[in-house]
Amino acid sequence: MKKISFILFLFCFLASAQHHSKLVVEVNDATKVLTVFQELTFNNTTNDTLNNIVLNDWNNAYSSKNTPMAKRFSDEFERSFLLSKEKEQGKTSGITIQDQNKSFLTWERNEKSPDVIQIKLKEKLLPNKKIKLSLRYTVKIPSDKFTNYGYGDKGKMNLKNCILTPARYENHDFVKYDNLNLDDCANALSDYDIEIKIPETLDLSSDLNETKKESFDNNINYHLTGKNRAIFNLLIDDKREFEIYKNNNLEVISNLRDNRLNDIERAILIDNIINFVTENLGKYPHEKITVTQADYDRNPFYGLNQLPNFISPFPNTFLYEIKFLKTYLNNYLHSSLQLDPRKDNWIYDGIQVYIMMKYIDAFHPEAKMMGNVAKYKLVKGYNLVSLDFNGQYSYFYMLMARKNLDQPLSNPKNTLIRFNEKIASKYKAGLSLKYLDSYLENNIVQYSLVQFINLNKNQQTNGKDFESILTSNSPKKINWFFDKIINSRVVFDYKFKVVSKTKDSISFSLKNKTETNVPITIYGIKDKNVVFKKWIDNFTNDSIYTLPRNDADKIVINYKNEVPEFNLRNNWRSLNGFRLFNRPIKFNFMKDLENPIYNQILYVPILEYNLYDGLLPGMRFHNKTILDKPFIFDLYPTISTKTKNFSGKGFIYVNQYNRDSNLYNIRYMMSGHYLHYAPDAYYTKLAPTVFMNFRPDDYRDNRKETIIIKEVLVNREKSAFAVPGETESYEVFNAKYFNTKTEVTNHFLFLGDVQYAKSFGKIAAEIQYRKQFDDNRQLNLRIFAGTFLHNDTNSNYFDFGLDRPSDYLFESEYIGRSETKGIFSQQSIIMDGFFKSKLATRTANRWMTTANASFGIWNWVEAFGDIGMIKNRDMVPKFVYDSGIRLNLVTDYFELYFPVYSSNGWEIGDENYGEKIRFIITFQPETLINLFTRKWF
Repeated sequence: MKKISFILFLFCFLASAQHHSKLVVEVNDATKVLTVFQELTFNNTTNDTLNNIVLNDWNNAYSSKNTPMAKRFSDEFERSFLLSKEKEQGKTSGITIQDQNKSFLTWERNEKSPDVIQIKLKEKLLPNKKIKLSLRYTVKIPSDKFTNYGYGDKGKMNLKNCILTPARYENHDFVKYDNLNLDDCANALSDYDIEIKIPETLDLSSDLNETKKESFDNNINYHLTGKNRAIFNLLIDDKREFEIYKNNNLEVISNLRDNRLNDIERAILIDNIINFVTENLGKYPHEKITVTQADYDRNPFYGLNQLPNFISPFPNTFLYEIKFLKTYLNNYLHSSLQLDPRKDNWIYDGIQVYIMMKYIDAFHPEAKMMGNVAKYKLVKGYNLVSLDFNGQYSYFYMLMARKNLDQPLSNPKNTLIRFNEKIASKYKAGLSLKYLDSYLENNIVQYSLVQFINLNKNQQTNGKDFESILTSNSPKKINWFFDKIINSRVVFDYKFKVVSKTKDSISFSLKNKTETNVPITIYGIKDKNVVFKKWIDNFTNDSIYTLPRNDADKIVINYKNEVPEFNLRNNWRSLNGFRLFNRPIKFNFMKDLENPIYNQILYVPILEYNLYDGLLPGMRFHNKTILDKPFIFDLYPTISTKTKNFSGKGFIYVNQYNRDSNLYNIRYMMSGHYLHYAPDAYYTKLAPTVFMNFRPDDYRDNRKETIIIKEVLVNREKSAFAVPGETESYEVFNAKYFNTKTEVTNHFLFLGDVQYAKSFGKIAAEIQYRKQFDDNRQLNLRIFAGTFLHNDTNSNYFDFGLDRPSDYLFESEYIGRSETKGIFSQQSIIMDGFFKSKLATRTANRWMTTANASFGIWNWVEAFGDIGMIKNRDMVPKFVYDSGIRLNLVTDYFELYFPVYSSNGWEIGDENYGEKIRFIITFQPETLINLFTRKWF
């Protein structure tokens, strides 16, 4: 009996939380403020003596536009918080703390880390001792438009991590993380008793247990309790938005709905998902769980979230099922696992995606990436359409690996670039667990996951515990899994070296192109059916493997894509006689995913325009699938509607990626143009070019450095519109260095430019700086300086341009590059002097230095001013200036300039003032796409 009592006591001790918080919270719907009284019992369960206590205060991340979270928003080009008003922001204030002796304790908040507070204890807290603290403070809730957490319309509030909570203690110190909007708050386990008062017009839902509900004085008091909680949710609304679904195992509170499904259909799907997760991961450790629309919106299923309802190719039930499954798994894991959610993030992601893939295999094995679109014969030839639903995970990971932007799975969550954090690393983590499961077989991974989750019910864990469980359960050595997949960014690429066959057998050797050994599968295929499968895990370059043929007509490496392999295009070998190309050529219209079976050529009609060629209809031929390739060609043959002649442009290039170098990409390119440069004359341009792209060790750093070296060969037909003395044919050696760092609040660019030709040589430099202030006004500065090394030309064609350079290298997006009057002559290019007024002297053949500035007046209306000095041959240096109003609609992409006063005098009163207005406009799709993709990469 004593033994049983001791075991029960030990279990209760292990299962109890470290700390206890008793809270009384009053919600003021009008001011969006919570008034909080908190009685915190801090239990020192560590082996260390504590002099201070650290509490997480993540709501205070919304207190200014200079917090770490605000800076991350700037890095990722998220503007809503940076453009917000003070009343929309949040903060924690009025904090007072007393100990159990009613003595006030001092606390401090580091200016660089406003998300945590450190309480200084008057007496040391010994191991296994407790201290009771009384805290009073107010919490100003932020608007939910920034992160989906906070207040919304009509009294709605989504409250998470908004109270002061003890931080996780690990390795003899508190874990002090800033709130970076990553849902990775490292809270210690606590028990909670909460009394929260809200207006009676509102309703409260929570994943905590409701023990009592009282109404008085036009308010409702809710009494809530929860055990062993690191996080919890309080959801307030003006009506009963949340529905309750009761399962034998769990109560689910959700407002994740799809109006195309009725209540019964939703209930059946939810019940099926809960049962599936319970069978595969074990019972959820609490009685209630929330699954909200805000949770899903923060972490949607990318692909599905981009599809409007009216064109969705998936059944209504499937869409709801995937959304609920993904959100439920996310909340299940973050409430069940007592890991450091920033440092061990890959485990959360890996289990989530692994279970999602198992769910699809179990209930929707025929599902395709593009849903019902796969049924249409017209598109059956597209890999994008025919790819299995689970096949998309590998492609999204490979998107980053091919760009040389993938990161180790074990990297902390805050170090991942956005695409990796939201998509690629998540998917690779799930693929990696599925790979290990396929290799070990016998449900060893499945069993290990359940064992690990059960361990989390009794103690705080870390990634080493997970590794230990997997290793101890495995009958094979799996150190390669953690060394080369989890803790590394090495890639794998196998190909056949030699293949020979007889009627009954196949012999082959393999080449490991990346020299990274991991287990790999070999498949025999006959008429798209698998006739044999073999794992090879002790690979050596000189080994010859012989397998029964079983009538196979193809032998394929990694056919089922179990291994997250870098390149699948070299994995196939036909066994049906000699073929000139192992992979046949296949033409696809528009765009497609890479299909490793074929050499793909994509074609699409195009329509371009310039003033001299008119409309340029044509056809684009290229091999640029969604994944980057080592060799790319891109050709644009067109016909000029004005001249009825052929024209066009194109390029070919080879990419060299260096995995372990700051010089991460070298591109060797040959480009060519054949277009009009004047109404009656073509130009031909060839430019062999080398791009060297550098990046810092921190992938999240937006700094980019590029060196471009090229030889530009230009041949221009003679034109009646050309200035006498201009050269028709010339060659220019050009070397440029770019160093740029761009964010929402700051932009910096340095450009160095050297050009050398037979008749001239010049050197120039440019600096750009842009700063957005807290009041949302913007300052723009640009300084340019250039000088000729020698100049033997007889025209101003190669001169520095004060307001409209000639662009003799044919690199700028001029609509009408030879125009001297009319609307197209008013196009401005950010180059050389970048003046907006047309002054008497518009070029410089000796040297030029200018400064351009603008400052916000209201919203996108700015005042601009330019000053400069220009020097021409046999003339004294001349000072020039202009000023006016800038409409900064989309910076660097669409802007209008209205000159007011310049070296010409007052310009605004000129009767031909319309001819003085300048504009910047960008039509190139690649440039415009960067506006939307820069936040991801």
